[in-house]
Order: sequence, then structure tokens, then C-alpha cells
Amino acid sequence: MEQDNRNINIMIKNDEEEKEEIVLSFSTLLKKLKKYLLLWIVIAVFCVVAAFGYAGVTTHVKKPSLSALISFSFDGIEKGVDPAGKDFDPYSIKNPAVIESALTSLNMDLGLIDSIRQGITLRGRRPKDIIDRYTVYNSILEQNGNITAADRILEVSYFPTQYEVYFNYTDTGLIDDDAVAIFNAVLDEYNNYFYKTYGYNESLGNAVIAVDYNDYDYSEAVEVFSDSINTLKKYVRQLQVEDQTRFRSSATGYTFADLYESINTIETIDLDKISSYVTVNNLTKDKETALAYYEYRIKALTRLKSQYEEQLKSYNESIESYQKDEIIIFGNGTDDTKTQSTVASEQYDKMIDEKNQLVNSLAETKQLINYYKERQEALRNNPVGSSDKFTKVDAELASLNAKINNLIEVVSDTSEDYYINVTFKNAYTVLAPATNTTTDKVSRIIENAKFPLVVLEGVVLMLYFAIAFIETIVADSKKRKALAESKKLSEEKEKEESDKE
Repeated sequence: MEQDNRNINIMIKNDEEEKEEIVLSFSTLLKKLKKYLLLWIVIAVFCVVAAFGYAGVTTHVKKPSLSALISFSFDGIEKGVDPAGKDFDPYSIKNPAVIESALTSLNMDLGLIDSIRQGITLRGRRPKDIIDRYTVYNSILEQNGNITAADRILEVSYFPTQYEVYFNYTDTGLIDDDAVAIFNAVLDEYNNYFYKTYGYNESLGNAVIAVDYNDYDYSEAVEVFSDSINTLKKYVRQLQVEDQTRFRSSATGYTFADLYESINTIETIDLDKISSYVTVNNLTKDKETALAYYEYRIKALTRLKSQYEEQLKSYNESIESYQKDEIIIFGNGTDDTKTQSTVASEQYDKMIDEKNQLVNSLAETKQLINYYKERQEALRNNPVGSSDKFTKVDAELASLNAKINNLIEVVSDTSEDYYINVTFKNAYTVLAPATNTTTDKVSRIIENAKFPLVVLEGVVLMLYFAIAFIETIVADSKKRKALAESKKLSEEKEKEESDKE
């Protein structure tokens, strides 16, 4: 072996302290690696093909889950509270009503609802800064049990605002394109479900128009319309207070202030005119029944009035004796002077608000009692109006009913426009819909091929080096034996020659 060859020396020592030296030549190792290089490349390429073939088959058979990204943005979501002030459930996105609407919009079999619902899962995303803060505080708590750190952990508690939504459609029997279409339809339909749940209350409109005024006497019909108008007015008033933008609907052209004035106009002009006409002309379909009804209402309202008065008295006593919060303000440090300032607490303010509501309810009750007494007195002492007056009031009530129904529709359209474009404009957003393009399919195959490819290539590489290493040992061992035998023969020959001399 040439002296300039670089060698690897591996010493193996036996129990009898005998030494055997194995020498590996780098030049021999490189020759063996070169010898099997082409074979290794061919096998490596075959492994790539096999890994991707395996991944392609398994991807097609197992149908990996589709994924999408959604986001919620409304007051309270960080604390897990929905717009109605209750615990928010992100899994409402897989509500059967949402899936049914999605399937209906695509004209697909509704029998898929259960399997689709079971295939949808969510995983919340938390911002990195929240995770970092939690990790730091948790580490401090584990190391020294710091109470402050424990408090901070509670403060860091964070409800996800973004969710990764997955749809495993293996058990649905759907093909890829249909699965993508249904999944995205579910995500889109949840938008409507969200608005209907937390936006305009459809039951309001149903409650207002659910009662047919024709089933009641004229004075009772007036009350039915009055209740409907008051319900609608409270709803619009609430929206008017919440609206800080003076929203004007592009769908109806109205603001909530416009609608409130329209409702007031119908109440003070149309309804009051019909009410006075019924009262002045003593109109009733059944005089005895009307008198009995008025008597019942007067007694019921009188009891309610007494109840309100007792509650109001209790509130007044509580407010007068309530000890407000006190703030002590010390001097500027040059003396010991101090002053006391009394401020109203949250509980005190709440009691005042409840008292004011009670005062309003009491006033309304007194007005109703007086109204029923007047109607009762007029009906007892005056004759019932003529038939032509009945015809006129019937026409007026029909006109009022049409106006209220139209107003309900306008309020519904305006409020829905407001919730969609202002209150909940970004409340729910699909940031990344599900896709199933050729690029997506290739990406999934590549992802699924990574593990088997790494395993196969690793095994082949190990075998490649192992075979080259073993053959290097064998080849170098043969060279050493040949050199040793040649050296031995030379020594024996020299010895023989030396003996002859």
C-alpha cells in the first residue's frame, strides 16, 4: 500500500492482549462507492417513484380532510361571549340547519346532513403574543409558585377568534369536487345563520302580526294595534340608541330616527283617531261583553297599580337609606386636612334606573285605568253607534293594519341591512375557503410522500454505504494478506540464502 494513502485505523483488542489492526483505505472506499453509485442512483429514483405512487394512491383512497380558515370579530368574542351575552359556541357552524341550507342551495340529498356534521371539526388559533405571555407566566408559576403569575395566567385566558375548520368526507361517499362545494356552502350559509341568530329578530315581526284584529271588538282591536306599535317602537328605539353612525339603509333609505318618527305618526294620528272615533261613537260588536271586559281590566289594572305603588315605595326607602361610596381626599402634604366626597355607585345607579322604569309603568297603568273607566261609563250611558259608523271604522282598521305590516317589513329590511353592514360587518369572515385545485392535490401528495420517501431513501443510503464499507474491508484485507505472505516468503528466502552461506 502506498505511503501517501490516507487510512482509517480500527483497533480490536482481544482478552489475551493480542492486537489485530484493520486498515481501511479512503481510496479503496471511494472506488467502491463509485462502483455502486449508478446502482444507488437508480434505486433512489425508484424509491422516489414508489413513495409518490404510494402517496398518490393513499391520498385518493383516504381522501384527506379539506381545510378552511374562518374569523370572528365582535365585542366579547375574546372572552367567549356571543353578541347576545351568552357563551359563544363556535361549533354552531355545524348546526343541522346550516348544513340543510347548504345542501338545499346545491340541490343535493338532505340525507347527507348527519355524515357531513360528523365530518366537520374545528381547531382554534391563538395569537403568538398570547401564547408567549402564557408560557412565561406558567414557567414562573411552576418554578416558584408566584401568586401574581397565577393571576396573570387567568388574565391571559383568551378565547380564539380564528378557527381552522376541517371536513373529513371519507365516510360521506362524496367525490372531491362535491365535498369542496358543500363545505364552502356550509361556511357561507353560516353567515346567514349568524345574522338571523344575533341580528334582526324574526320572531318580532311574527309576534306583531300574529294576532288577527278582526277576532276582537273594536276597542280591543285598538289595544292589539297599540301593543304591536309599542313593541315595534321599543325595538327601533333600541337600535337607534345603539347606532352611533346614524346609519341610513341603502335598501330602504331610512334611518332608525326616521322609522321611529313614522311609528309615532301612526300611533298619534292613525291609531288615536280610530280610538277616539270608537269612543265617541260608542262602537262595539257586543255591548255586554265589552262592559264585562272593561270591568275585568279595571280590576286587574288596579291590582297592578297597587303592586307598582308598593314597589315604588320600597325603592324610595332603599334609595334614601342607601350608603353611597365615599372617596377621602387628603391634603397636599403640608397639613392633615382631608375632605370627603360621596359618589353614586353602580348599584345606586341601577336602583335609580329601576325606579324610573317603575314610575313609567305606574303612569301607563293609571292612564289605562282611566281609559277603561271612561269607555265603561260612555258605553253604559250612550247608545251604540249606527251601522255606517261600523263600516267606516272597519275600513280605518284595515288601512291601519296595512300600514303597520308595511312598517314591519321596512323595519325588518333596515335592521337587517344595519346588522350586516355595520354591527356584524366583519363579525364572521371566511378568510380562506376550501379548495381542491390540481396544485392542492399535488401538495397533499407531496406532503403524504415525505415520510415514506425519507424512510426509503435513508435505508437505501445506509445499505449503499454499508456495502461499500464491507467491500472495502474485504479488499484491503486481501491486499494485506497478500503483502504479508509476500513479505514472509521474502524473509524465508533470505533466511535460506543466509543459512547456505
